[in-house]
Amino acid sequence: MSEEKINSAVPNELRGIVDIVYLNRDNCKITEKNGFIGLRAVLDKREESLFDEEKPEKESKPDEKAENSERDGKDEKKDRPAVVTTDLGDGKVEKLAERIFLSRAFPFDMPFEYISVLDRDKKEIGLIRALDDFDEPDRSMLLHELEAKYYTPVIRRIISVKERYGFSYWKCECEFGETSFTLKDTFRSIIKASSPDGKERAFIIDVDGNRYEIPDMEALDRHSYKKIELYL
Repeated sequence: MSEEKINSAVPNELRGIVDIVYLNRDNCKITEKNGFIGLRAVLDKREESLFDEEKPEKESKPDEKAENSERDGKDEKKDRPAVVTTDLGDGKVEKLAERIFLSRAFPFDMPFEYISVLDRDKKEIGLIRALDDFDEPDRSMLLHELEAKYYTPVIRRIISVKERYGFSYWKCECEFGETSFTLKDTFRSIIKASSPDGKERAFIIDVDGNRYEIPDMEALDRHSYKKIELYL
């Protein structure tokens, strides 16, 4: 379904809330500073949502003002708005964000498509439909950010699995060597998915939120497959 059809199906009273802002090479430029990525985007001007209204600043007591003044130097950078918006006229606005964060909408099935772009306060700026919508070096900077956030070691072999008191303790051989991790509610912590080439793969999420991947279940040795087969 096209973007126009999706938007036309939305009731008028909800348009300002659910409209999706797509970011691509035509309206957005990825920036880099001190190892962090940001963006400069020129977008169509939209009516301000009720959710974007600024809350009135809380008044400080006299004794708090002195304390706050001492922290001004430290908090100056923190107090800057996460996104600076400038009205360019002709129905356009410029959005500048020194720091952005990326979040995959479908991390297992479409890792390089439908990526939410969030500002420092975790508010969405827009959506990247696909990384291929950007040219180099922007695409490489976005890919590097995703790989850093979603770093997923590949499991080559499952050495042992032990269960105790509702937890399972795994010892595996990964691409970088042997590692151990713990799963809580093991059946829910292992997610099966299919790769584009039709191979059956699995993702394992441990108690700390770390992800591990088995890219091809059929490529596992018999001992390893028997260890994980019970939970699939």
